[in-house]
Amino acid sequence: MAKRSHARRNNHYDLDDNGFKANKARGKSGRKQRREDGNIVEMKSPSRQLETAYAPQRANQPLRPQTSAQQQYIDAIKSHNLTFGIGPAGTGKSYCAGALAAEALESGRIERIILTRPAVEAGEQLGFLPGALDEKFSVYIDAFRDILNERLGAGTVDYCLRHGRIVAAPLAFMRGKTFNNRTFVVLDEAQNTSIAQMKMFLTRIGEDCKVVINGDVEQSDIRGPNGLSDAIEKLSDLQSVFVHRFERDDIVRSGLVRDIIDRYELN
Repeated sequence: MAKRSHARRNNHYDLDDNGFKANKARGKSGRKQRREDGNIVEMKSPSRQLETAYAPQRANQPLRPQTSAQQQYIDAIKSHNLTFGIGPAGTGKSYCAGALAAEALESGRIERIILTRPAVEAGEQLGFLPGALDEKFSVYIDAFRDILNERLGAGTVDYCLRHGRIVAAPLAFMRGKTFNNRTFVVLDEAQNTSIAQMKMFLTRIGEDCKVVINGDVEQSDIRGPNGLSDAIEKLSDLQSVFVHRFERDDIVRSGLVRDIIDRYELN
């Protein structure tokens, strides 16, 4: 009986860079070859600027007003316990308030910044957003976070948020709190407060606390009277209260914003 012959397989090995054996294929026939797919591209940008999350560059200079109206507004915040900043979008109401709060925290004049606003959507429902309440509310306060990042640096802002030095919370969470003399409080988008909400907020103010209330009475997203207009009417003659009114000519965001507001409000 003839013996069955067995073909002897010859495997050839090379050592890779780590000293392990790697199979080296010989020949082209009957062997699986690695093929390059021309439809696959490597998504690696040559620019390293895209490899990190965006953060505004920190401003190294003190806050400098761009208009005389901003200068008056800044002076009013520094010299009054309660300042109302009202006027059209793009005049720097929020930026000046946020920058002054950041400077006060960095210098040690205050211990805490409180940022708040009514959780009212401008015609959209955001309740479906995932996450806890603070994560849902973060979309309302992102503009202030950009301001603080610019003035303090993103790392400092993250640290202060984690340790309660900067607090961002919906207006409803202010009930029962007291703002002491080491606190700088900013209430933004105040045109969306009800009269009862504004009264609740104003009665939180303690001695020598610094409070800034911003808004545009022409852009209220609630029905009926708003707390901002009502508070200005009731409190404008108090000694420690200042009401600063920005006008259309004070808009610094862009010339286009001025033109847009003209078309919506003047025609």
